[in-house]
Amino acid sequence: MDVIEVRPGLRMLRFRVGAAYVWQDGDELTLIDTGTADCAAQIEEALDGRLRRIVLTHWHEDHTGSARELAARHGAEVVAHHLEAPVIRGLAAGLPPVLEPFELPIRAAVPALPPAPPCPVDREVADGDVLEFGGGAVVVAVPGHTDGSIALHLPGQGVLFTGDAVANVGRTMLGVFNTDRRLATESLHRLAELGAETVVFGHGDPIVQDAAAALRGAAAATL
Repeated sequence: MDVIEVRPGLRMLRFRVGAAYVWQDGDELTLIDTGTADCAAQIEEALDGRLRRIVLTHWHEDHTGSARELAARHGAEVVAHHLEAPVIRGLAAGLPPVLEPFELPIRAAVPALPPAPPCPVDREVADGDVLEFGGGAVVVAVPGHTDGSIALHLPGQGVLFTGDAVANVGRTMLGVFNTDRRLATESLHRLAELGAETVVFGHGDPIVQDAAAALRGAAAATL
């Protein structure tokens, strides 16, 4: 795992597949996504404060895999969209993606990932809810990758966590492996309108300059 300081108070934890993020308010930490089920020990090495909450952008195993272990060890509150919560808890199955032809070789190249252990969800959220970190983190519903995918917008900080709604791998683009491409495209356009200065992704490098322009370009490419 690589630890990258994106900006003061925000670190990226880059894994073999995907990434998680640590936001720091004083000695209180918020973890956005948790990597796969074998990442907990690595994540703990990067924690230098009290893990107050874990926010899961969607149910996929490369985002929720270590959530149960970390929440149990640290007593952290687990937050997820109300449509994702049953899947994260292990009470329902998530829908598989509808792959575009160009996505088939990409999917074939993804290594097999360990399943995510069922994890309690302590707080279910919906679009427009505000979480108590970063001066107020607004939950932005971005359906399409999964039904209950969320992004997090910190307007006072100019920061946007996109989850897998957007990727930045070689270029900024609509995320792949979506259950509903039309909804996913609408979600990308919504994020592009937020005017964030710093944007971080579930997959790909953070953008800390001209981030809003990069998102608008990605949205324009889907027209």
